[in-house]
Amino acid sequence: MRPLVDGSPGSLLDDHDAVLFDLDGVLYIGPDVVPGAAEVVAHVRARGVAIAYVTNNASRTPQTVAAHLSDLGIPASPDEVATSAQAVATLIAADVPAGSRVLVVGGEGLRVALADRGLRAVDRADQEPVAVVQGFGPEVGWRQLAEGTYAVGAGVPWYASNLDATVPTPGGIAPGNGALVDVIAATTGRRPTVAGKPEPPLHAEAVSRAGAQQPLVVGDRLDTDIEGANRVGAASLLVLTGIATPLELVNAPARLRPTYVAEDLAAGLLAPHPPVTTGEARGRSCGGWTATFDGTRVTLRGTGDRVDALRALCVAAWDGEDQAGSRATADGIEEALALAGW
Repeated sequence: MRPLVDGSPGSLLDDHDAVLFDLDGVLYIGPDVVPGAAEVVAHVRARGVAIAYVTNNASRTPQTVAAHLSDLGIPASPDEVATSAQAVATLIAADVPAGSRVLVVGGEGLRVALADRGLRAVDRADQEPVAVVQGFGPEVGWRQLAEGTYAVGAGVPWYASNLDATVPTPGGIAPGNGALVDVIAATTGRRPTVAGKPEPPLHAEAVSRAGAQQPLVVGDRLDTDIEGANRVGAASLLVLTGIATPLELVNAPARLRPTYVAEDLAAGLLAPHPPVTTGEARGRSCGGWTATFDGTRVTLRGTGDRVDALRALCVAAWDGEDQAGSRATADGIEEALALAGW
């Protein structure tokens, strides 16, 4: 299936037996629920479609995540939650003997995940850890980073829950675990083994929990949610309630292109997705919009739903890059997006 081209004549729930929801930017942003998210998740559950809550954030335990979701009006149980802390702990447990010491650069989510897999969390490099694990935690500061650096610099195997450079917060975009990993990497010259999206281990953990054969990955980031789905051949839905912007989507290389795109969860999961067709002068049309690409510049004409305009723009720009090897100029894309109301 080509990204965005085929669309879907009905709800995506008709074609998938599980929905793997990313959390930050999809269901909530910080302490606040994304408007309408609770109602959509309730509809998915009522349809009998399995649910998994999948997060690259390693700072919290599945119990804490489930309680947070439930407080926001999205009932969840801990066994429906798959975290990058669990995925990375599983990787480490496969590589080291039971009961081994693991130095933690991160929060409670990592410590609980390690304990669940028979490993011992320690805080200092002089406690002879056999591995270092790093994951996001708002409490991570210089002292933890220094202890991790001492151990990694001495050659101890290093694992990271994920490499998200940023995290969305109510105050704006803040540094994520990837930015903190870069601190140790810059000091030691090494890079960690990674478990979280877009790497396959976290996806595999979520699919196993949901018992899915045809999962749909729902996310707000191209470089984690969408790339991760593409790596394992799963269908994906990008929602524009979090990190990704329309401009980034139009400029996305093949590995970051979603199967579907929608402004929010309700439009993404409960409504049809119109196809993008090839029309007059080889323009790419969707709804009332047509986008064309002349080899240097993408242009847009028409009226209607602004997401249909975005779909047409994406396919026009992507086909131009894939078939002609040229990319649309930024000013043309920005003008087209502005015309559509983005």
